[in-house]
Amino acid sequence: MSLVPHASPLVTPSWLAAHLGERAPALVVVDVRWYLKGKKGSDAYAEGHLPNAVFADLDRDLSSLPGPGRPGRHPLPDADAFADFLARICVAEGTVVVAYDDGGGATVARLWWLLRYFGHDGGRVLEGGIQAWVDAGHPLQTSTLQRPRAERLHLVPRPEMVVDKARVREILSGPSGVVLDARASERYQGVVEPIDARPGHVPGAKSAPFSGNLAAPAGRFLSPDELRARYSSLGALEARPLVAYCGSGVTACHDLLALSLIGRPDALLYEGSWGDWAADLALPAALGEK
Repeated sequence: MSLVPHASPLVTPSWLAAHLGERAPALVVVDVRWYLKGKKGSDAYAEGHLPNAVFADLDRDLSSLPGPGRPGRHPLPDADAFADFLARICVAEGTVVVAYDDGGGATVARLWWLLRYFGHDGGRVLEGGIQAWVDAGHPLQTSTLQRPRAERLHLVPRPEMVVDKARVREILSGPSGVVLDARASERYQGVVEPIDARPGHVPGAKSAPFSGNLAAPAGRFLSPDELRARYSSLGALEARPLVAYCGSGVTACHDLLALSLIGRPDALLYEGSWGDWAADLALPAALGEK
């Protein structure tokens, strides 16, 4: 069976099951499970993963180390580092990369977005993640497949897809821009703050928790009509420019994926996100629902 092109960023378990026999580099399946505290994604992978899947570590493979000039807790990887990662998991030009997690796409969306950022159009997300795969009666495995190393791609980042805190301030002071906060509402309101320097949100940003993109917790995405209604109520569909942020630039990509599904692939990522904003004590922080 030859790999059938799949235009949507989302694929179903049945589509993936039909194509798992494709050899790398035509199709690469990536496990991107990650947890803020406690269990490690690599442990979950070892306990059972999709057949022939490789593991990607959010901190090591999909981010660079924080430091001067690298905003927030999960700065974007540079082109050379990301190219090395893709070569290691046998991603070549034209490869379809299907990624999954167990959190409704909370971390998978980061890989999908990074592939776009570096000019690779093959990123796809497994709808419903590993739970949907198992619920459909498909097997897991514990053995690790040794992938051949692919030829290293020449990646060129698209900096126009990213904004910094100065640009966020400009957008919020303008007449038509919208900034969305993808964190849980209690973090947006400042009721809790488990990791960053201060509670609250960027003044003027609108609360758009990534979980609201899903029909059920850790489940599939809402229908396009439901997503349009959601983002229309936030004033996002007509906003120019449109930006999303979260705690560290990871789950914001979930909002960006949802927006792409409804015709706004031009929405931007605030790379440093709240971690970057909160660390700058010269910037204001807002509390409450608005």
